[in-house]
Amino acid sequence: MTERPFLNAPMTRRAVLGAGLAGAATVLFAACTPSPRYISPTAAAVGSAEAAWNSTGRIVATSLHAQTATLDLAGTPASTWSFGSIPAPVIRASVGDTIEATLANGLPEETTIHWHGVALRNDMDGVPGVTQTSVAAGDELTYRFIAPDAGTYWFHPHVGTQLDRGLYGALIIEDPNEPLAYDEEWVVIFDDWLDGVTATPPEVLEELRGGMAPMEGMEGMVMPMGNMLMGTNSDLLGGDSGDVFYPHYLVNGRPARDPETYTSRPGMRVRIRMINAGSDTAFRVALGGHRLTITHSDGFPVQPTEVDGVLLGMGERHDVLVTLADGVFPLVAEAEGKAERAFALVRTGAGAAPESNVVLPELRRNIGVGSALRAVDSVALAGKAPDREINVKLTGSMQDFDWAFDGVSFDPAEIERNTRGIRSGERVRVRFENTTTMWHPIHLHGHTFQLLDGGPRKDTSIVLPGETLTVDFDANNPGRWLFHCHNIYHAEGGMTGLISYEA
Repeated sequence: MTERPFLNAPMTRRAVLGAGLAGAATVLFAACTPSPRYISPTAAAVGSAEAAWNSTGRIVATSLHAQTATLDLAGTPASTWSFGSIPAPVIRASVGDTIEATLANGLPEETTIHWHGVALRNDMDGVPGVTQTSVAAGDELTYRFIAPDAGTYWFHPHVGTQLDRGLYGALIIEDPNEPLAYDEEWVVIFDDWLDGVTATPPEVLEELRGGMAPMEGMEGMVMPMGNMLMGTNSDLLGGDSGDVFYPHYLVNGRPARDPETYTSRPGMRVRIRMINAGSDTAFRVALGGHRLTITHSDGFPVQPTEVDGVLLGMGERHDVLVTLADGVFPLVAEAEGKAERAFALVRTGAGAAPESNVVLPELRRNIGVGSALRAVDSVALAGKAPDREINVKLTGSMQDFDWAFDGVSFDPAEIERNTRGIRSGERVRVRFENTTTMWHPIHLHGHTFQLLDGGPRKDTSIVLPGETLTVDFDANNPGRWLFHCHNIYHAEGGMTGLISYEA
């Protein structure tokens, strides 16, 4: 079974998209005929908005070769897809640099790259059928865009369920005036893994589409049934925490039986950039014997908050500072509500390595969640009443697998049916009302929003069952922008929509 792309009109030659190359972009985007009511990703306004951003003039060039691969999971071979390693090598740039990333597609089907969290120009966003045509097997495409904001970001495909393979990596945009003081920096990516072991992601999606009957008498029991996982539960997530069975949970591509090891010295102050690249799993993360200070969420600074651990929904990122003690310590990422974990080691001195099932009291203490953080004044939105208010209901269930916004399942062939319109310059308020019995990490492309009452600036935020998340953002980046649940199976099930700038 092949992945189901958003668009079945792949490119047929090598091409370049980016600033100053609108002609090439128009040719490539011909299959995605825009509605005249809304600004097209190839409109002059898109390039004009980027031209107004500060640019250093420096170019950071990189190549990403999407290819078939085999991942060694402590002796278990997993056939998958990757950019050569899992995760891909970290891409680093500074604010205002231009990133030129050439994607060479050596896969058996089309793909793209989405630059998650980056408020980049619209035609670089990597969404087939919305901002570009997909890159056909054997073709290349160069993404070219200015990096406007410092922070921890990442990249992954936006075609079908390809996110649940090994096609991902970190994008770090550094602040030339970085106010934090630290000795070392670690990029730590957590992932749930099944590809090439128990199933492929398209097979999982097909099974989920058959629906999940409620199971009586399973309270307190977490049990795999085929590729589905029954009986998960999390107090932090308001109930059912996920429905896909994963045989492995990884830290930087490595399972608990072959753990990633970070070596340092006692007293070193470390910045850890944490990224959840999972597809159906929230992670509760703690470092044994240490407290963590959250400094950033989704790339933007927050008021420093000391915690014992952090909760990361799919697509979320937290930066933390920690001063290392002397010894060997477990870095644990519990698969929230699933009774399994990812595991790594931090070694600063002598001592035996703890086992992967070590009990960490930090995981049951003060857990930092994104919604409880506060933005620092320098990134808080200016006080302003909303010019436009949008209400979005999250609908659907696992029983019918009919995930949607307002009961409307996403179809990229019907742009207007799936779009909420806005205008440049507006302050937009969006209320996400979760009418389902599951939690959903909602991600908005091309912008960062702020949670009300001084909350954090984010691009991905958890909406708990039965609750409403209200956020504000400034409409300052014209184009057509996706918003969706970052559980890839919910998104492919239909919980996806568009916010589009009116012409």
